[in-house]
Amino acid sequence: MDTVEAILVALLQGATELFPVSSLGHAVVLPAVLHWSLDQRSPAFLPFVVMLHAGTATALLAYFWRDWWGLARGVLGIGDNQSVNDARLAFVMVVIATIPAVVLGFLLEKFVRNLFGAPVVAAAFLAVNGLLLLFGERLRTRVGSSGKPMEMLTARDAFVIGCFQCLAFIPGLSRSGATMVGGLLRGITHEGSAHFSFLIATPVIVGATVLEVPKLLHASVPAGTFQLSLVAAVVAGVTAWLSTWFLMHYFRRNEDWALNPFGYYCLAAGVLSCGWLVAF
Repeated sequence: MDTVEAILVALLQGATELFPVSSLGHAVVLPAVLHWSLDQRSPAFLPFVVMLHAGTATALLAYFWRDWWGLARGVLGIGDNQSVNDARLAFVMVVIATIPAVVLGFLLEKFVRNLFGAPVVAAAFLAVNGLLLLFGERLRTRVGSSGKPMEMLTARDAFVIGCFQCLAFIPGLSRSGATMVGGLLRGITHEGSAHFSFLIATPVIVGATVLEVPKLLHASVPAGTFQLSLVAAVVAGVTAWLSTWFLMHYFRRNEDWALNPFGYYCLAAGVLSCGWLVAF
């Protein structure tokens, strides 16, 4: 992978990680469609992608630092009783939502790794992601969602959202999209679903980073890969922060149909990419 391709992938990842369009799917499909030289089956590719996710996690920590500071204060018992209890309850919700991804990720790590080199599979699931978003938005309307805020999450809500997050282990299915659909189906508003989705992304991304980034220093990885990945991670982080700022405003203002444009885009992009890859 050359420097230009690495930066382009970083921009792509930073722009699509928080959007419900599957950054992983785009990172696998787009290089194959454009015939880039990067080898998606190389030992360095997955750690490189995870390094980009580390940049995204840093951006999320920076954007939601007040939330994480409040959670930390609650865990440490700093503040009045009510604020401490609220913060501890919120922390428990994050933990509950994170557990399914940690368990399933550990069990399916080898299987998931093999999917990274299958652009046609990723393109097909990108179309499925579009259907998931459209289905979630339509079903929410039919069941008459009460639109409760994130603060009203229950343990069952958090667990269901965490299970939806596991869908993102398949390239092409969006983590933020799946968790938002899970949130909508539990009656959470778009803004609340997005907020909680971005919060629970952080521990999963950080965990994957701790496991994968050291592999960039392994002898089998080409020289300079770690340095290039570090630069790309910074680019992805800055792009992700801007994406988060945009999305939080977008979901706040478009409660009735916010996921539909992303759903139609993923459906069209997935079908067209799949056709292109099969034909050429």
